[in-house]
Amino acid sequence: MSYKARTLENMTDTPARLLNLLSLLQTPREWPGTELAERLEVSTRTIRRDVDRLRELGYPVEATMGSVGGYRLVAGKALPPLLLDDEEAVAIAVGLRAAAGSAVDGIEEASLRALTKLEQVLPSRLRYRVGALGSAVVTMTGGGPRVEPSALTALAGAIANHECVRFAYRAGDGAETRRHAEPQRLVASGRRWYLVAWDLARDDWRIFRADRLTDVTATGARAAPRVLPAADAAQFVASKLRNMWPTVPAVVDFEAPADVLRAKLGQAPGEVDALPDGTSRWRVDADRIDWMAARLLMLDLPFRVRSPAALIDRLRTFGERASRATE
Repeated sequence: MSYKARTLENMTDTPARLLNLLSLLQTPREWPGTELAERLEVSTRTIRRDVDRLRELGYPVEATMGSVGGYRLVAGKALPPLLLDDEEAVAIAVGLRAAAGSAVDGIEEASLRALTKLEQVLPSRLRYRVGALGSAVVTMTGGGPRVEPSALTALAGAIANHECVRFAYRAGDGAETRRHAEPQRLVASGRRWYLVAWDLARDDWRIFRADRLTDVTATGARAAPRVLPAADAAQFVASKLRNMWPTVPAVVDFEAPADVLRAKLGQAPGEVDALPDGTSRWRVDADRIDWMAARLLMLDLPFRVRSPAALIDRLRTFGERASRATE
C-alpha cells in the first residue's frame, strides 16, 4: 500500500497529518519539503510547522538546506514511539519470538518484554499471521525444553498488570495439576524459563518450569504485592535449584594464573583465588561429578583435584577409558 493511499482523507486533521508525516520520516532517506507537501497534500509552510511540532514532541528531525536538502529523522537521546506497517510489525514479532528462546546471554528477557508490548497492540489479523509463521517455522537450537511463546507473553502480561493466573502444570514425575497463583517474575536460566509465583492454594512461594505450563489464563483478579524471600528472583530460583539437586564442594588447583583460569571458565559458577606461587584455585559446588570431570578436562589447563575423592575417582575412570580407546 502506498503512503498516498494510507494518508487519511481529511488532512486538515493535524494529529492524523503528523502521524503520516512521522511515518514518512521513519523511512531511512532524506525527504525534500516539496515531496512531503505533495504526499500529504499540504503546503511546504505546513510541512515546516509540522516538523516543528514533531521536534517539540521529542522527535529529532534534522533539516538540511540547498537544492538537494530536506528532512530526515535522526537518532536522539531517547527512543520515540515507532510507526510500523503490517509487514514490519509481523517481522519484528516473529523475530522476538525466536529471540525469546535464544541462547544469547541476556537477550531472552528483553525480547520477551518487547514481544509482550507488541502483541498487546497487534490487530487480530496480524496476531494470526505471527502465530501462523511461528507454527510453520522450526528453529534449530542447541537443545533444551521448548517453551510456548504464548505462555511466556501471557505470564509476562499478568506480571506487568499484577493479575492472578490459572494454569495447568505437569511435574517432573508426570503428575498434572491445576494451579492458581500470583505471578511475580520470569527468570531465564540457561535454556530454561522459570516462573516465580505465590501459590494461592499452598500459601507459599513456588517456582514452575515454564515448559511444563499450559493453558495460562489471567483471571483479572488483583495479585497482592509480596516480598520475595531472597535478594531478587534470580537468586531465589538459584537457591531452590540448589536444594533440589544436592551439590558437592570441589577444590581444584590449576597451573595457570587466576586471570587465565577466569577467562577459561567464563560464566561458570564458583570462586577463583590467586595463589602465592602464581597458580590459582577454583572452589565450586558441583551438582554432577561426571559433568565436573568432563569440564575440567575441557579447560585444557594442567590441574590437580584437592577434593572430593569421588571426582578424583571419576577422572581416573575417564583416563582408563581414554587409554583403552587409544591402544
